[in-house]
Amino acid sequence: MQKIMPILLAVLGILFVASLSLFTVDQRQYAMVFQFGEVERVIKQPGIQFKIPLLQNVRYFDSRVLTIDAEAPELFNTREKKNVLVDSYVKWRIVDVEQFYKSVGSENAAVARLKQTINDGLRAEFGQKTVADVISGKRDQVMETVRKRADADARKIGVEILDVRLKRVDFPDKISSSVYDRMQSERRTVASQLRSEGAADAERIRAEAEKQRDVLLADAYNKAQQRKGEGDAKAAAIYAEAYGRSPEFYAFWRSMDAYKESFKNKSDVMVLDPNSEFFKYFKNPQAAASKGR
Repeated sequence: MQKIMPILLAVLGILFVASLSLFTVDQRQYAMVFQFGEVERVIKQPGIQFKIPLLQNVRYFDSRVLTIDAEAPELFNTREKKNVLVDSYVKWRIVDVEQFYKSVGSENAAVARLKQTINDGLRAEFGQKTVADVISGKRDQVMETVRKRADADARKIGVEILDVRLKRVDFPDKISSSVYDRMQSERRTVASQLRSEGAADAERIRAEAEKQRDVLLADAYNKAQQRKGEGDAKAAAIYAEAYGRSPEFYAFWRSMDAYKESFKNKSDVMVLDPNSEFFKYFKNPQAAASKGR
């Protein structure tokens, strides 16, 4: 038993020294080893590492992408001197641990500085833009400009700004109603103008179509009259030829047409002298027929 105790104590001593000498770096962390308050080395790779017990100590820093979310919307002025409430967030991470430690020392101090940098950048950009720009027109441009300016300052403390986003841009409650009413009035004006332009275009198209229709109808009428004239001329030529061959038969045929048209309706009444030329074929139809032959 007396021989075992020294061995056991030696093992315990070794384990104690090992526990003081070995440490683990997680894949989500950076580790910085200090000796007498000075930075001895920076460890970025995960795994088991060694330090000198009692002389060196380790401090860990987060290597993940972190978020700074505004606690409450900030009030900014636009170029038109209008107040808008802006809610934003920032994505950032530590890229130079030693510079980060020497510049700010902790995440809380870094967050405070980054918040001020982002706030100043947004205030400057909003002061140069209109409400329409920051709401829709140039929103992406505003965010990228602020990100670049903030990133240039953040590099001085070993931090990279990955993204700056505007979650919401709105008007304070006391002026929202008047602004929305003005925007609706402007939209109604634009809509009325578009309707007027559409009505003018429709009237122009309608007039052009009617003009083309009149031209087509006139052209068709002229062609129809031309064809009718040609037909009448041919008919007159045929009639003249028939009359030349048998004038009496031609007169008889025309009289038959006249009788047919005159006595078409039973209600028609005609007052004529029975001896008139109109009834000559009624008196002697046989003679008229023989003349036709």
